[in-house]
Amino acid sequence: MKRSEIRENIFKLLFRVEFNGEEDMKEQERLYFEDLPIEDEKSISEKHQKLIREKYRAIVEKMPEIDEKIQQVSNGWQLTRMGKVELTIIRLAVYEIAYDEEVPTKVAINEAVELAKKFGGEDAPSFINGILAKFA
Repeated sequence: MKRSEIRENIFKLLFRVEFNGEEDMKEQERLYFEDLPIEDEKSISEKHQKLIREKYRAIVEKMPEIDEKIQQVSNGWQLTRMGKVELTIIRLAVYEIAYDEEVPTKVAINEAVELAKKFGGEDAPSFINGILAKFA
């Protein structure tokens, strides 16, 4: 599985945080992996599931700090005004830039823009690129 595919799964799992309380996320995590295809070209190995879970949990743990960092660079944009897709992508990228030494900043930004093209609105890629450029 490519890193971009792993990142996309982290994004999809992290997106659920916007709609579920903290007490429900263990169940959401279980359901996410339960709903994935079994033993075909789109299945996720146990090794990759573990990696996805670990990074997702690390992001959730740091989310208050990540949100504060985003708020500092998002002039005029309260987090509550941002689209949920865009905010989730930004959180993932900020985590990678600030806390994940294995991911170069340019890669984190580029991957965030690619996720925005796939899942966000028309203006999402440029919005996300602008926020992350200020952060980086």
